[in-house]
Amino acid sequence: MARPPQARGLWAAAEGGVRPETARRLPRSFFERPTLEVARDLLGRRLVRLERGRRISGCIVEVEAYIGEYDQASHAAVGRTPRNAVMYGPAGHAYVYFIYGKHYCLNVVTEREGFPAAILIRALEPEEGLERIARRRPGVPMRDWLRGPGRVCAGLGIDRRFNGHDLCAPGAQLWLEEGEPVPDEAVAVGPRIGVRGDALARCRPWRFYVRESPFVSGPRSRGGAPARGLTGETKPL
Repeated sequence: MARPPQARGLWAAAEGGVRPETARRLPRSFFERPTLEVARDLLGRRLVRLERGRRISGCIVEVEAYIGEYDQASHAAVGRTPRNAVMYGPAGHAYVYFIYGKHYCLNVVTEREGFPAAILIRALEPEEGLERIARRRPGVPMRDWLRGPGRVCAGLGIDRRFNGHDLCAPGAQLWLEEGEPVPDEAVAVGPRIGVRGDALARCRPWRFYVRESPFVSGPRSRGGAPARGLTGETKPL
């Protein structure tokens, strides 16, 4: 029976869990590319947290890109500070920050060292370690376990200890794997959610998501896939 792409994790869970032992970790070169290219390509990849020898993971279904000091929605808009210093570091590291006095958010640093760019992981489809995620999200429907950037960190147990964590290092406790590519026709783009800054920052279509996924955290659209020219952009529109 054909399985909808947005239900990979649920099907796997029902069948006893995924077995991705042969999945390849994403190398640093994956993250050293232009941020919008990386953001698009992160859809369908797997975020994995190793906790006490056991895997907790989810398929990435929604991300947002933040690029350079000219991006008024980015933490880097104010220049380099102790808080955002990781964004200026090597690609493939985790930038984790605390917001609203209660939520952690996970970002992946991209591009060249010295240029501040990162991608916020907004939502995952749960795949592995479901019992551990459930304990961290008591009373919450499975659809909402990892549906939102704060929920991603809450469900996987990601906090400030992972700020600056090298996602590409051997022995890393948090990393990204190949997963399953998402075809262009299943991808949609739109403005980032809840951002501040100028009008351009609020309207840039730098949010990428799997259009039909029930695990997406923000508004969904049945519009087209991202324009080919968009993913190559690295300068202000």
